[in-house]
Amino acid sequence: MPMPWTYRHASKEWRAILDDLKDRMSLVSDNSAYTAMDGVLQVFRRRLTAQQGLDFASVLPAIPRAVFVSGWHLCERPPPFVSRAALIAEVKKIRQHHNLTPDNAIEATAWSLRRYTNKIELERVLARLPDGAVEFWHVDVADPREIEQRII
Repeated sequence: MPMPWTYRHASKEWRAILDDLKDRMSLVSDNSAYTAMDGVLQVFRRRLTAQQGLDFASVLPAIPRAVFVSGWHLCERPPPFVSRAALIAEVKKIRQHHNLTPDNAIEATAWSLRRYTNKIELERVLARLPDGAVEFWHVDVADPREIEQRII
């Protein structure tokens, strides 16, 4: 079996993801983009069991996958998904003294990561996750080609 593209070209893929994130959130630094994405991933994974989280992580690109599982402390009972406003507030509380995360952080992260994941695999996994997971990663776009997989 050949090595997956995401492993062989992880740096190139990560650079593209960070650039997308900075552009979508009007941020200027890689650190700010990383902090926003990390916050979004932490807020999402908090609502999953370990198996659900590993299933989700398995469809992410290599570096976001590592970010998703890094420092994960499992909860006995994951909390339910709540309103988008409450989820954004939760994202902004992570590293709040060094956080420039904008209100569109979830949408921007979803938009960017969708461009680097296999849509069929992502949708398959999201459909098996708790209510609210599909909506969390939903992105409204005028042209679906905007979020087609960029790197295969």
